Amino acid sequence: MKEKLVRFMQGRYGAYGVDSLTKFMLVLGLAVMFASSAFRGRTVYLSFYIIGWAVMIACYFRLFSKNVTKRYAENQAFLARTYKFRCFFQRQKELWRQRKIYHIYRCPGCKQKIRIPRGKGKIEVTCPKCSTTFVKKS
Repeated sequence: MKEKLVRFMQGRYGAYGVDSLTKFMLVLGLAVMFASSAFRGRTVYLSFYIIGWAVMIACYFRLFSKNVTKRYAENQAFLARTYKFRCFFQRQKELWRQRKIYHIYRCPGCKQKIRIPRGKGKIEVTCPKCSTTFVKKS
C-alpha cells in the first residue's frame, strides 16, 4: 500500500513536502469551517462552510498537482507578500526568548533598544548609537 502511495505521489508537488502556502490554506480552511459552526442555523453558516471546503479542496489540489513549477512560483509569491508579517513575529519571538537572560531598555535619546544582562544591580548604560548615558537596574 505504501508503495502505491509513493508511486502516486512521484512527480507531484506534495511529494516534496508541504510548503508554507499549503499550510496556511489548510489552517485557514479549518478555521473557517470551525467558525461556521458559530453561525449554525443562519444563512451565513452555509456560505462559511462552503468557503472552508473550497479552501481545503484548493489546498489538496496544490498537493496533488503535477505542475511543480507553477506551485513553487505561487509559494514564492506568498512568501514574498508575507515577509514583513513573518519577520515581525520572528523578532518578537526572539525578544521574548532573550527576556529570560536580558533586560531590554530603550535609549531615552535615540530610542535604540539595548540589552542589559540581568542580575548586575544598578548600572550606568551608554548607548552605542548616540553615546547617551543613563542609569538602569538590571
